[in-house]
Amino acid sequence: MVSSGPRPVVGTLIGDPAGIGPEVVVKALASGRVHDESVPVLVGSAAAVERAVDFTGVKARVRIMRSFEMPSDDRGVIDVIDTGALPAGFLPLGEDTEAAGHATAEWLDQLDALARDGSFAATIMGPISTGSLKMAGKLDKVISPTPGESYLVLLTGPLRVAHLTDHMPLRQVIDVITADLVASAIGQVNDAMRSWGITHPRIVVAGLNPHAMGDEERLSIAPGVEQAKAMGIAVEGPVAPDSVFRQCIEGRYDMVLAMFHDQGHIAVKTWGFSGNCVIMMGPPYLHMSVAHGTAYDIVGTGKADSSMMLSAMRICGQLASGQGFGGETK
Repeated sequence: MVSSGPRPVVGTLIGDPAGIGPEVVVKALASGRVHDESVPVLVGSAAAVERAVDFTGVKARVRIMRSFEMPSDDRGVIDVIDTGALPAGFLPLGEDTEAAGHATAEWLDQLDALARDGSFAATIMGPISTGSLKMAGKLDKVISPTPGESYLVLLTGPLRVAHLTDHMPLRQVIDVITADLVASAIGQVNDAMRSWGITHPRIVVAGLNPHAMGDEERLSIAPGVEQAKAMGIAVEGPVAPDSVFRQCIEGRYDMVLAMFHDQGHIAVKTWGFSGNCVIMMGPPYLHMSVAHGTAYDIVGTGKADSSMMLSAMRICGQLASGQGFGGETK
């Protein structure tokens, strides 16, 4: 892992160049708080970053790198790795384009390669456009839809929620839940949390049905929890889904494993929408993102809320260096 002192080098994809990604990235860097946790390096179009600097009024100089080299670590300098994936002079704004989709896919590949070779200790994906990626035929670059291959984790203050399934119709969720899948997810979440510096993770599993009383709890969820307990993991459940998230907020647990997308997302977005961020478990390194889109309707105004990107950048640095969730649950 390349680092300057104890702080890890974290690579951030600027997001789709036509959206607010470059704006929220430069605003987060301008806060002066990102460098407290990591040494940041951007991947994407340097021209899009320079345009974002103009849009936002941020006082910074953009430094272009054609390949990875030691970052400047200067708070007044924004390091950008730009290998020319976006055609010269082409800077889309507020619309999906095939060119932006191809560029985003190439940047995602670069981000992944630099994390795998140790140049980046962790990575962050700015808000991308699934429309642009679909136009380019590159939609599979984001996250695997297959249960068990990847897990989405949402963080907002003391509430942290992993999702057993993500974008899946509820009728299918019931058939997908098995004891082995539940146990595997608990194990992967536990291992990840320990690697982030949380030495004794406390995990709780949400039930699927009201009051956690149904066939799914009896036949699949509870047996999966017991399998995880047999591996020495501190896990409880299934707990009634109408109370489990509040229990996490109150500090009884460090992570909730929700059964499906909206079960976890509604809780997170109700408790604390602004400033929440995302961990995308699946790659063999810490990979984070934000919980908002490209916001084409406000791009170029400089008004985009950068709090989610700032949270992602700060928490990513903390977890990559083994500090846990800001020292809250270490």
